[in-house]
Amino acid sequence: MDSEDKLKYSELRIPLILMGIFWIIAIVLWQTTGKIFYVVNFGYIGTAIGVGAGLYGALPKKKKRRGRQLSQLLVGLYMLVFLGFIKFENMQIEGLFFYSLAGFFGGATVHYLVAKIAGPVIFNRGWCSWACWTAMVLDFLPFPRNKRGRLPTRWGNLRYIHFALSLGLILVLWFGLGYRVETKSITDLYWLIGGNVLYYAVAITLAFTLKDNRAFCKYVCPITLFFKVSSRFALLKIAGDAEKCNYCGACEKICPMDIRIMDYIKNGQRVLSTECILCFECENVCAQGALKGTWGFDMGKQELLNMRESPAE
Repeated sequence: MDSEDKLKYSELRIPLILMGIFWIIAIVLWQTTGKIFYVVNFGYIGTAIGVGAGLYGALPKKKKRRGRQLSQLLVGLYMLVFLGFIKFENMQIEGLFFYSLAGFFGGATVHYLVAKIAGPVIFNRGWCSWACWTAMVLDFLPFPRNKRGRLPTRWGNLRYIHFALSLGLILVLWFGLGYRVETKSITDLYWLIGGNVLYYAVAITLAFTLKDNRAFCKYVCPITLFFKVSSRFALLKIAGDAEKCNYCGACEKICPMDIRIMDYIKNGQRVLSTECILCFECENVCAQGALKGTWGFDMGKQELLNMRESPAE
């Protein structure tokens, strides 16, 4: 096997592994439930992510982002349009709360278990970069990174408030007012539309106000509460080679989540931050080839992030 073949294999290894994991999930769920839908659902999602990730690896550096955007569109539109608008599944977090209280094991329940609770233990926060239907819009906006760094830590508390408000609203409606949502009904669709309109409005407003496409992900998105727990144990993380790294800072300048990647390299660690969305932009921009996605087991406690002291800075 020559060097060119080895390069091609290394570029396809992660896409093939991810695709294989989704197909295993699809077949296991099909065999245990007897529902062919799981083969269609997880087979499609795994293949879409695999194709996007494979294209990302094959394209030249300046065009690699198109592979990730293709994956976002293929998965995001499938989940939002087909599962949401056609199948009447409320894929928003409020749908998960409603279905859980009703004891209904629906599409939203499976989605959260695989993509946002158990899944990140394997593929980290890859959902945020490769499949999220909110991010698929945000990543087309003109502010891939805020050059001034991350807002003070207290701004991140907004996501906890958002989570509490969403859960509190459902609990009040359910226990206080006796409100029920009939699963897979037109009411579910109304909840889905209302939630997404609100998410997009807030996310786009924040992006243009803070000049940061990922501001919603950093400060407001309630789904990150699941990720903050399970992604700590993620097997797939970015690793840096200290011998190759010349500490030029290019990786940190491109990182959309403001992670101090070079500090992790200096510490002899993989990127352990739970803010890493596995977009591979740092690997793509590294002229030394010092960064790559690797499989392993480790866990970090400290978030190393580039912060600014005040919004006015």
